Amino acid sequence: MASTILQTGAFVLGILGVAALIAATAMNNWSSQDRQGDVVTAVYTYKGLWRNCEVSTSGFTECRPFYGLLGYSGSFQAVRALMIVGIVMGVISGLISLFSLKCLRMGNMEDSTRGKMTLTAGIMFMVAGICGIAGASIYANQIVASFMSTMYNSNSGGMMGQMGGMGGIGGMGGNLIPRYTFGPALFVAWIGGALVLLGGILACVAYKGLQPEKTNYGAVAYKAPSHHNATVQHIANEEGRRDQKYV
Repeated sequence: MASTILQTGAFVLGILGVAALIAATAMNNWSSQDRQGDVVTAVYTYKGLWRNCEVSTSGFTECRPFYGLLGYSGSFQAVRALMIVGIVMGVISGLISLFSLKCLRMGNMEDSTRGKMTLTAGIMFMVAGICGIAGASIYANQIVASFMSTMYNSNSGGMMGQMGGMGGIGGMGGNLIPRYTFGPALFVAWIGGALVLLGGILACVAYKGLQPEKTNYGAVAYKAPSHHNATVQHIANEEGRRDQKYV
């Protein structure tokens, strides 16, 4: 009973986490313009993995996609790859976990087979969760580095070149250059990765309960003696009695 509850809980958490990863990857606000301490401008910008959006004071939003693959840093491409790998592995794990549910009858599938499928789904869930968390963390690290560099140059009055990482996060420095901070999509990605990772852990714990119990003693097969063996034993007993008489 406990293994069934753990298995179902792992499936639910995994599906919710994968849905969060898909939503985070599609969202455009991985980084948002920091308005604190900046001059009020007519344009508010935010950036995602695939598009860069600007919002005017009139409320009109214009988004431009990121074209090409070679114009961005390796870290930015790594974030994209990690999120895609996490989603793909999470979807596959969800399907495996669905077919391995003990409450779902699939022919005459044995518990040992369900256990192996649950363990496989659990390991893949954990890998997917780690990919999602790692992708969001790499992006967040780039935001922090860009924010601190821009802030340092603003305070010192120096000028620096525009950072090439994270689709143009950051700027040349100075008070008129916008700084970027964490967007809602980052937190959605972190939460989704944590849910998928927790679902994988529960699936691995449920695997032990799905295995058939093993007895502590070995079974010994009894074989009835044949008629020939019984005759030979009887003759041997008669000869033993005769020998005792002559002793």
